[in-house]
Amino acid sequence: MNPIKPTGPPDSAWRKTAAQTSLPEAHRSILVPPNASFWRKLWAFSGPGFLVAVGYMDPGNWATDLQGGAQFGYTLLSVILISNFMAILLQHLSAKLGIATGRDLAQACRDHYSTPTVWFLWIICEIAIAACDLAEVVGSAIALQLLFGIPLVWGCIITALDVLAVLYLQNKGFRYIEALVVTLIATISICFAAEIFWSKPGFIGLMLGFVPSPEILKNQDMLYVSIGIIGATVMPHNLYLHSSIVQTRKYEQTASGKREAIKFATIDSTVALMFALFINAAILVLAAAAFHWSGHQDVAEIQDAYKLLPGALGATGASIIFAIALLASGQNSTLTGTLAGQIVMEGFINIRLRPWLRRLITRALAIIPAVFVIGYFGEGKTTELLVASQVVLSMQLGFAIWPLMRFTGEKSKMGEFINPLWIKFPGWAVAIIIIVLNLKLLFDTFMPATVLKMVYGHLGLAVPTE
Repeated sequence: MNPIKPTGPPDSAWRKTAAQTSLPEAHRSILVPPNASFWRKLWAFSGPGFLVAVGYMDPGNWATDLQGGAQFGYTLLSVILISNFMAILLQHLSAKLGIATGRDLAQACRDHYSTPTVWFLWIICEIAIAACDLAEVVGSAIALQLLFGIPLVWGCIITALDVLAVLYLQNKGFRYIEALVVTLIATISICFAAEIFWSKPGFIGLMLGFVPSPEILKNQDMLYVSIGIIGATVMPHNLYLHSSIVQTRKYEQTASGKREAIKFATIDSTVALMFALFINAAILVLAAAAFHWSGHQDVAEIQDAYKLLPGALGATGASIIFAIALLASGQNSTLTGTLAGQIVMEGFINIRLRPWLRRLITRALAIIPAVFVIGYFGEGKTTELLVASQVVLSMQLGFAIWPLMRFTGEKSKMGEFINPLWIKFPGWAVAIIIIVLNLKLLFDTFMPATVLKMVYGHLGLAVPTE
């Protein structure tokens, strides 16, 4: 059987010919009624955005949000808001690339760059997905320990069983995956709505927290946490994921049909990312209200927050609801991580594995280091594991954003859907800001203390402390 080829600009715009569609088993499997009302079409397009939003509220975000709220109160809410706007823009561009070219971001990289570059991009992307999965494994294991007293090592191993749920849902249809993801997001939202109700945050202070403060740039410790929040929020694998799953919709393959698809896909992802904004902000607000003004500013670990919440909020069920939200967050992220892994492997090097094998490989790459570190160094190292996973994600982020901005800015590839100037300027600004901030994060993480003192002393700045 001949492979199905994507529709889009002619292959002459690319160095290599397109091999096949992205996620061929689900490609154009969900019909969009051509003559339906606005709301009926929006319903048909709704779903992919929520799968993408999962990556912006996974357990890797929890540690940075908790630390930011406990240490600095509501001040870093502005960083969460700005990073969410960055995410909305990047996901819009990702969806537009997939719809306009018929290629996901991984396929676009394969069809544009040389073979050595493609393999390099694929390897670092696989490492980033494994790091993201590591955060999900550890987060789920912590939740299982808090809820049921299961040791972390066994909790990590138990998380491998979610492969069965993923395989079952993939066989049932893509809409079932979307439905489960939306249900879990709703569960997390309800849990944090209850936590915020109990915490009774100061409304004026909370609102002022969304206003950017110059202190964030002046205070090195605050800037360090801010970079961690941005690095944990903007996930590189989401750009590959979104550019693929928007193609599960069967819309008209015309200029007007694609324009309409881009519009609805953008609405879908923007609405979904507002849920991610609420949840990330709620974690920080909860930490600020419960810990910042009660003498617990050093709270940075999820387990410590769990133990202190009932006393801080005066609600015995606060810790249980917190752990339930964490478990839902971890399990939700594994669903999208599986899809992202499949898209990246098939897109970059055109290799297809059976879903169960692909899932087991991805999960093993996360479980093995988690079990080793926890078993050898003890359960107190889980926070370090989460931080390390975010550092790895930061290393890969620029390698995903740069090709996305380049491809969507080339008329030969995008045709009439090329980025206009009012998108190009903020898009490249976001790309450069994220790359620079993450380079700083890596510099602060890996440079010896003597080098940091020399560099920051020369600049007249205080050395950041973790």
